[in-house]
Amino acid sequence: MKQSVLHDRVAVVTGAARGLGAGLARELARRGARVALLGREQHALAAVATSLPTQALCWEADVTDDATMSRVAVEVAERMGDPAIVIANAGIAEGGPFVESDPAVWRRVIEVNLIGSATTARVFLPSLLRTQGYFLQVASLASIGAAPLMSAYCASKAGVESFAQSLRSEVAHEGMAVGIAYLNWTDTDMIRDADEHPVLRELRAHMPPPARKVYSVESVAARLTDAVERRGPAVYAPPWLRAAQPVRAMLPSVVLRLSRRELPRLAERTPFRATGVLGPGGRADMPDAGTAS
Repeated sequence: MKQSVLHDRVAVVTGAARGLGAGLARELARRGARVALLGREQHALAAVATSLPTQALCWEADVTDDATMSRVAVEVAERMGDPAIVIANAGIAEGGPFVESDPAVWRRVIEVNLIGSATTARVFLPSLLRTQGYFLQVASLASIGAAPLMSAYCASKAGVESFAQSLRSEVAHEGMAVGIAYLNWTDTDMIRDADEHPVLRELRAHMPPPARKVYSVESVAARLTDAVERRGPAVYAPPWLRAAQPVRAMLPSVVLRLSRRELPRLAERTPFRATGVLGPGGRADMPDAGTAS
């Protein structure tokens, strides 16, 4: 097989202890990259690192902690070399009516998904500029069209899309590239946990058939890694998500009409409740934030 352009390059992945982050680490290593894994779960990070076929080191870090992330960026460069790829993947979610949401949980979703992505970019930017590297921001279908009952997640993913577009324009003249990954439902612990909550299970069930399908971590990680190899400005997983871009101005009115009709019916069958933070990875980030019953 032809050697990948990623061979012997240093790649940083945040949120790498499980789910898509771990899948990306495995796919990058399979193509020859040396991987720095960042996340909140030290034992899980170490398990992923030891399973990889190339050099892999891990750091337990809160992506919103400026001092810790600055230290990690220095240590990655000293121990592995300047990264040529950084993937801002770390993210958490919660669902339910905004009025019932825990303010601390709602705020933390914004902090991890948006502020954490910006902090990741900030601390690794000097290395990426030196290597004329590639920064991939993991966004979502929620960046294109917001859904009810997911206000913090949608706001944060719309924010990271705008952040990445702004950063792209700032650094293009220096030879660095910035990409945005638009994802739909991916088979991670967070999504499996979401299906345990009636509010989110019903939300997905009332989406159009293609939009409710759950895709494997392996297929999504492979598609994103393809984009890393070609330094693509955008990657869609699944590919049909690209079709949402030309019609995104129409989506708020469509979602509004559907919500007015369907939410009252759903609420009669299953009262909506705040979910709290979703998935074991999210709970590791907020150990004191339980899941609402």
